[in-house]
Amino acid sequence: MSVPFPALSFAQASEFARLGLANVTREYPHHLQHVLNGPADAQLPRILHPAFFGSYDWHSCVHQHCMLVRLARLFPGIPEKAEIDRILHEHLTADNLEEEAVYLEAPGRNFFERPYGWAWLLKLAEELHGYDRALADNLRPIVAVVREGLFAYLPSLIHPVRHGVHNNTAFAVKLVIDYTRAVDDQELKLFCTSRMAYWFGRDEDYGARWEPSGEDFLSPALTEAEVMAAVLPPENFSIWLGKFLPRLVDGHPANLFAPVEVSNPTDPKIAHLIGLNLNRAWCWRRIARALWEHDPRHARARMAAARHLQAALPLLSMEDFNHAHWLASFAVYALTE
Repeated sequence: MSVPFPALSFAQASEFARLGLANVTREYPHHLQHVLNGPADAQLPRILHPAFFGSYDWHSCVHQHCMLVRLARLFPGIPEKAEIDRILHEHLTADNLEEEAVYLEAPGRNFFERPYGWAWLLKLAEELHGYDRALADNLRPIVAVVREGLFAYLPSLIHPVRHGVHNNTAFAVKLVIDYTRAVDDQELKLFCTSRMAYWFGRDEDYGARWEPSGEDFLSPALTEAEVMAAVLPPENFSIWLGKFLPRLVDGHPANLFAPVEVSNPTDPKIAHLIGLNLNRAWCWRRIARALWEHDPRHARARMAAARHLQAALPLLSMEDFNHAHWLASFAVYALTE
């Protein structure tokens, strides 16, 4: 029997929508990752990034827009929907997104937000594809730049980045694969799938001994398992998972099943661990879906997902901008993916 999993309620969706609307329109405080090629490049965030100037940093602003689209699509009755649509049409104009694309193509910026921000940009394109095709069309220029960048970057990446922060390869490519399936981009999908097999196909007995690291918000083990669940047929994934985490059926590695303690939720970096618990919930849930219900690992994965979510949600602070500028989107995806 499947373990019950918490669902995103209408009230929670409304609360997260209000938070997202406040975030994407808030320019300061701002952590600007910016290569200056000359004095004229010393500009304010809103000038540099007319679409994604809020939410403290570029990638957080992108995935807060993802969250808003997802909430409006899944909960069309929330009272914030009209304001979500207004902000989306104000921010995601053709002109604004053309400027964002030009920014990415400037000298010295070919690695800007690579791969984490790129992946979330394609996730936004995926969400809009199922919600507002006109806005999705506005993303075409920057999607084309990101897509070209991925074809240049990923073949050069002989060794995947396996740590638990922004550059994690498995997490980014999983979001990219989601996008390719939504828009039927067969070339990029097959390319990413082949890279997953190259990087991770032969991994065995991962162990996860050093997880978590002190400022992780992604689980290297579980993001890898989740992406392999996305690219392998169920029977093949079951075999691969048995080699990658061979004692999963017995609840080992235990440190992957136990929610991570967050010693100081007010510290911006230590608070990453709240996101780690949300990411683990997200991954465990997707791993469970890839396993047959009669597989004992299925119930263990669902239970682990629920435990991590229950540990993380009470620590989400809507008032503390260190939390609020990004964690809500991880919570929404953990509850709805």
